[in-house]
Amino acid sequence: MLLSVPPLEATGKRPLADGFLLSGVDGKLAGPDSNDVCFFKLDSDISDVETRVVAGATVELLRSATLEKMIANTDSHPAATYRLWGKVTKYNGRNFIFPIHFLPISEKDKPSPDTQKPQQPQPGPVINEQGDELVIPEQLVAKLGASRIVRPQQLPKGLELKRDFILADRTATLAGQADNPKVVLDALGRNLAEASFPLLACQVLEQAQAQQAAEAETLRFKIAGIVTQYRGQHYLLLQRATRVYSCGNFPR
Repeated sequence: MLLSVPPLEATGKRPLADGFLLSGVDGKLAGPDSNDVCFFKLDSDISDVETRVVAGATVELLRSATLEKMIANTDSHPAATYRLWGKVTKYNGRNFIFPIHFLPISEKDKPSPDTQKPQQPQPGPVINEQGDELVIPEQLVAKLGASRIVRPQQLPKGLELKRDFILADRTATLAGQADNPKVVLDALGRNLAEASFPLLACQVLEQAQAQQAAEAETLRFKIAGIVTQYRGQHYLLLQRATRVYSCGNFPR
């Protein structure tokens, strides 16, 4: 579902490229809000060739099975930080993230202070000793002492969701409102019930909508995409939508 929310960033730059892959980006889950919309707040900058999104920016997360698992984990760990893998999409000048995989992470445990019995320093490697040929910058040394650890967790029974799957080479038409689009699979005259999926925001959807808006008749597209599930509802993230020309042999 496409909702009116604040833009990704206020830098004046173009959005990240559609299809840009996130490989283990740290951040926190915000939401879901009253409209069941979730955001991912970035802990560090991310960038493609032309655009940089700064740390602290929030990006809307597209509905998916992975997002539902993240919400379930956050319910039991409200302060959790996540390492996220996903695909960036672009729609109407805004970026979204389609989550593919995540891992909960936490800061390395620090020893609690004990005023009664001061702790003895533990021996460790000596860094930047006098005479070393290679000197490690102080910024990097500080990061080594404040590393994060991954804390894998087993989801409770009942929260294991089906995997996403690919829908390929199906003929379909666009339907629904502009801010809540869906795709209807075409049975092409066969005695089959119509199947439809709400569509997730991406550049392929935007391009297909532009083609449909330029024509008075209903267009058919040969589509391919990723089908996911969120709260019992299936959604489709389009990967390809190519217009199909009937040559007059299909009814309009």
